[in-house]
Amino acid sequence: MTPPCLIRAALPSDEAAWRGLWRGYCEFYRIRLPDEVSNRTWQRILDPDSAVMCIVAEVEGQVLGFANCVVHENTWESQPVCYLEDLFVAPAARGHGAGRALVEWLHNAMRAEGWARVYWMTQTDNAQARRLYDQLATADGFVRYVLRPR
Repeated sequence: MTPPCLIRAALPSDEAAWRGLWRGYCEFYRIRLPDEVSNRTWQRILDPDSAVMCIVAEVEGQVLGFANCVVHENTWESQPVCYLEDLFVAPAARGHGAGRALVEWLHNAMRAEGWARVYWMTQTDNAQARRLYDQLATADGFVRYVLRPR
């Protein structure tokens, strides 16, 4: 029997666990972020005036996953929307419901907070995550384009 998964807002005491999971997330996507970016992300997560928030999945006192989100205004609805920017569950904890619980928590928050929608992206070859996502939502067919400074 799998112990229950608690979903809650990240706390200052979660920093070490978040940073360990964050490193795993960055490795998964093969990116290297400067320390100042990770530090600033954590600062924004803890700042009540920031649009960035983080929820964590905790099992028996151990943080096993996180979802970093940005709640923002948009031009297609009159209510704010929630962009699920980063979702990661420790590899050893996958398949036990933490990822599903994080997304379902956001779905409930959407209704409670009056957000128009929750949306996210993943790489097309992220088959394990997409199996879960296909059970929870419908892909909308949009393709992402990115401009960067030259």
